[in-house]
Amino acid sequence: MESWSLAVVAAIVLGYAGVSRRLETTVVSAAMVFVAAGLITGPEVLGWFDHEFESQGVRVLAEATLTLVLFADASRIDLRVLRREVGLPVRLLGIGLPLTIAVGTVLAAAVLTRLTWAEALVLAIVLAPTDAALGQAVVTDKRLPSRIRQGLNVESGLNDGICVPLLFIALAIAEAEENVIGDGAAVRIVAEEIGYGIVGGAAAGVAAALVLRLVEPRRLVADDWLQVIPLAAAGLAYGIAAPLGGSGFIAAFVGGLVFGGLRRSGDSEITYLTDATGLVLAGVTFVVFGAAVLGPQLHIVDWQIVLYAVLSLTIIRMGPVWLALRGSGARPPTVAYTGWFGPRGLASIVFAVLVLEGSELEHIETMTATVAIAVALSVFAHGATAVPLTAAYARWFDAQRQPPPMENRPAAELRWRRTPGR
Repeated sequence: MESWSLAVVAAIVLGYAGVSRRLETTVVSAAMVFVAAGLITGPEVLGWFDHEFESQGVRVLAEATLTLVLFADASRIDLRVLRREVGLPVRLLGIGLPLTIAVGTVLAAAVLTRLTWAEALVLAIVLAPTDAALGQAVVTDKRLPSRIRQGLNVESGLNDGICVPLLFIALAIAEAEENVIGDGAAVRIVAEEIGYGIVGGAAAGVAAALVLRLVEPRRLVADDWLQVIPLAAAGLAYGIAAPLGGSGFIAAFVGGLVFGGLRRSGDSEITYLTDATGLVLAGVTFVVFGAAVLGPQLHIVDWQIVLYAVLSLTIIRMGPVWLALRGSGARPPTVAYTGWFGPRGLASIVFAVLVLEGSELEHIETMTATVAIAVALSVFAHGATAVPLTAAYARWFDAQRQPPPMENRPAAELRWRRTPGR
């Protein structure tokens, strides 16, 4: 019997598209709608979506989504602009991210006592990347200080790419510790994943940038096909690295950085199709997450898993951000706002689908369930608070008689994922 899963997912996306403009100004985010719809149509409720967590279709979707998002986010980072405004992003990525992983590892080992230290480290890295798309008002509302908006934007765009090699290293350590693979094999795997990933990404990024520089000035490419170049470059990066034994995700991230760095500032805007495709794939991924990941994992959830998921969104995120912003001059409302809006989303979902499920760690079910609950809580908590808390923070900033120096310093605008049609 043929599966109805494709029809179900397509109907959900079509339904949301029909009311998307109306929902944009409410506390109901796209991710909230997609996760809830997936959970309702999944095997735990209506049973209309029948793909399992381990199915090939789910893995292909996850691979395609993360590859595209990593390439697109990295390509938007203008390194020349970033060098002029490194304060907040460097603090969040250079201090906050390592501390988040460290605190997350310690608390995972303390709360989820059945995990080994290596498994706790893997879990902490999986839940470290943030996803600004879950609270898009945070990085798009022009009432906010540009330095804060852009800092959170850059953090979200770069931390998932930074976490990919860290995750492969931690996973190799965990599997070697549990004798799944030998120490020598672990070192070789990590070296190949990272090394060939960098090679594949750099080659694809250079190739795409050269094509763009050669064809656009001579008007050799049709406008519609110009939009295909970033999509093809992301696929090329993954396609070069994977057969060599490298990480296609590292390749996509490196390829995006190289492509974005080599593009001339006067090049045409060519990210519309990439944005639209990424938007659809992300929506479908959240539907699949609700149906194939979150629903089935609810059966094994206990108080320890829920507690760690809550800690992941609060202490594990907000404590390191507070320490990272010490000495920056940031006021308490800024520290609290920046600390709270570290949503866990797409990267954590894909890491769970591709990396955790593909490994042979002993406590993989506990780790997967923890990721599922943390992401689900984040989708609804951060989605529901993005608009009201952003408005409250903007009112506080406007009410300052003497603008705070740290918050009031302008930052150059870096491109955010635009919603197609705007």
